[in-house]
Amino acid sequence: MKKYRAISLALALGLTLTTAPALAKTPKPTLAEIEAAKKVEAAKKKAADAQAAKLAKANQSLRTLTAKANAATALYVKAQRELAVAVAAARAAAQYAAETAASVSEAHQVIGRLATNAYIMGGSMTDIEPLLSSNGPQDLIDQLSTLSNLGTKNSIALDRFKAAEVIARAAKKAADDAKIVQETATEKVEAAKKVADDAKAEQAQEVAKLQKVQDALMKELLSARKVRTTLEQQRQLALLEESQANQATQTPGQKSVWPDIGFKGRSTIRTTQAQRDKAVAFAKTQVLARKPYVWGSEGPNTFDCSGLVYAAYKYAGLGWPNWDRLNSALYSGYTKHVSLNDLVPGDLLFYSYKGTISTIHHITIYAGNGMMWEANSKDKGLLFSSIYSVKGLMPFGGRV
Repeated sequence: MKKYRAISLALALGLTLTTAPALAKTPKPTLAEIEAAKKVEAAKKKAADAQAAKLAKANQSLRTLTAKANAATALYVKAQRELAVAVAAARAAAQYAAETAASVSEAHQVIGRLATNAYIMGGSMTDIEPLLSSNGPQDLIDQLSTLSNLGTKNSIALDRFKAAEVIARAAKKAADDAKIVQETATEKVEAAKKVADDAKAEQAQEVAKLQKVQDALMKELLSARKVRTTLEQQRQLALLEESQANQATQTPGQKSVWPDIGFKGRSTIRTTQAQRDKAVAFAKTQVLARKPYVWGSEGPNTFDCSGLVYAAYKYAGLGWPNWDRLNSALYSGYTKHVSLNDLVPGDLLFYSYKGTISTIHHITIYAGNGMMWEANSKDKGLLFSSIYSVKGLMPFGGRV
């Protein structure tokens, strides 16, 4: 029985798709229908593969643009750091210029004292006048010969004056130049970073669009694959049940009720009596409507035996994963076994031509009082009949 439960579960996993209207008109899928479903699936797969290639290419472009954007960001960060250094240098130079300005002022005061000393000592003001009217360090240098007459101390003071002024101006100019250069470089790098970031963002949007299309195509592919597998499984179920029923008509010596050799089913049930009554009412309606019997059909207009059982309990409220479309033999392992003496309306009855699970070929719904609702055969259609009207009753009922 474990083997049959495993088979039941495996088939159940592939039979969750709701039957389309077209399938209801053609109960047992033909090979042509299956072939058409395969072609649809192949076309969907081709489209999905082409989109996957396009998506892969777009993702590669995105990775390249991301690398460029990251490199541009790194350069921008580096340029900002260098600009910060240049700004700091300019500030330091400005501070140094301010400090040396004091030294320049001091040098001017020393020169003034030198001139005063020269006058007190009887020197001529005309000797220092060119120095006092000097416009800058270079003029002072040109007239050092005049200052040399004032002594060593005077020369040191003038040297300090020149050096302080020249160094301060040079340092400030170098710092300001560096700042200008770095500001220009930073602006260029920032512009390059924006271009790279914009390109990356645009490509990311394109990838997102392509991914959305790919997701939709994959969904369509999975749907087409599910249709194809469902058609194949429905056909296999119908052919199997058809083969077993044909075999039953050719097997002599069938018993009215087979002996119980230890058959086992589910350990639990999944319905209430109200649901079982609802399933019985559904089966009764189909029989009274004299709907025809067609292999592999599960309604709404035609039924085979297991299709009637499936549709009845689906109508009663059962759905995946608690209920699925199986064949007669598999339903025997998909339900809890009860004694024929304990049957209640809605329990399932099974018929086998050899008294084994694998040779079960027919399934019905117990109506009560020894009667059943069934989709019997192509010739007899849907019937209300005695549970012993079909040979080979299994020694148990199946409670859903």
